[in-house]
Amino acid sequence: MYLTRHATPHGACWAVDGIFLPEGLGLDSLLSLPSAAMNATLKAAQTGVAAKGDLLPPIEHAQEAWAAGVTYQRSREARMAESDTADIYAKVYDADRVEVFFKALGWRAMGPGQPIRVRKDSAWNVPEPELAIVINATGDIVGYTAGNDVSSRSIEGENPLYLPQAKVYDGSCAIGPGIVIAGPEAQRDLAITLRITRKGETMFEGATATSQLKRTLEEMARWLYQEISFPQGAILLTGTCLVPADEFTLTAGDVVRVQVGDLVLENPVE
Repeated sequence: MYLTRHATPHGACWAVDGIFLPEGLGLDSLLSLPSAAMNATLKAAQTGVAAKGDLLPPIEHAQEAWAAGVTYQRSREARMAESDTADIYAKVYDADRVEVFFKALGWRAMGPGQPIRVRKDSAWNVPEPELAIVINATGDIVGYTAGNDVSSRSIEGENPLYLPQAKVYDGSCAIGPGIVIAGPEAQRDLAITLRITRKGETMFEGATATSQLKRTLEEMARWLYQEISFPQGAILLTGTCLVPADEFTLTAGDVVRVQVGDLVLENPVE
């Protein structure tokens, strides 16, 4: 099943497999249910009305988007190269504890076609294409979407304590276009690609797969839920290893295309 959120004259409405769900049934209520109950609700609740309207980010106000860091070997190398305290990234990569950090409230996330941003006080900014896992209230992984963890490498590299400013700001998180309802087994070897274009010219293109993750998806979800509750579920971006060359930085007018499996998330840069 495929869950999408649409803009309508009556507000945001959710759909499954292209058919609207009843008004008021959305991600908040779905992720509060056990996985089997959520799937049964989705199958039984279709209205028969074909979905229409622009796609919105598949996240609601009650959900939080978080991210896991240094989960690929290439990410470890990139963080070490940018930082004056490189050894801490090696320690995180090898540690039992997963690095998880807050990324965005649901209302701040951008959807397909909506603009992402670079910080005015940062000279080195990059997109980070990631598998974003969807987790229910009890910590079970019930789906996935595509995510873009837009980051300031110059701010993070200056001092690791600046991580919130490097990661959390207006336009720093994009999610979408929809949610594939599937457990972790279906997510273990998904292709991930990144393409950045500027005035029609490809500036960077790369590909990887979720099979290259050092951490399991269940491990990342477990550490996120270790001492914090998410009554309406959460979305966790699982890290990246597609890193443009050090001399590259995003600029206004660029277009970033992230693909995870069959999901394509494209955003202009402001």
